Amino acid sequence: MSLLATPIARLDGTAATLGDLTGTKATLLVNVASRCGLTPQYSGLERLHEKYADRGFAVVGVPCNQFGGQEPGSSEEIAEFCSATYGVTFPLTEKVDVNGPDRHQIYTALVDTPDGSGRTGDIAWNFEKFLLGADGEIVARFDPSVEPEDPALVESIEGRLG
Repeated sequence: MSLLATPIARLDGTAATLGDLTGTKATLLVNVASRCGLTPQYSGLERLHEKYADRGFAVVGVPCNQFGGQEPGSSEEIAEFCSATYGVTFPLTEKVDVNGPDRHQIYTALVDTPDGSGRTGDIAWNFEKFLLGADGEIVARFDPSVEPEDPALVESIEGRLG
């Protein structure tokens, strides 16, 4: 099964597949949290989404509460926070586990991808990023400390957009 065919509900609970939420050429999939030191990355993620959306790019945020309980809110609270605080317009999924026995099947496929330093395995922290190509292939993995507008990340996105 293609990664894009993987079921994952939208933040409002409606049924979707990953492909329903992605861009036509590239997607940046990011596990997000509202109460993390890295939460200000939402601003850069939104700027990327806005800058490249008309070229077939999308950011998809995947809320997760596995790192220090930093995403404790309900779906409604998460949506309100993201919209009011950071003006987020990109799609958000239901809250999921990215590690452990209840890891969402999307992340089961993603964790074998090495990041820039060659690290594979469990998601390290909030705001780990995966760049997916048009057909859902995993193009690159970026450490949580890599800012959304980091030149290497932007270059990877632009390379997929042609």
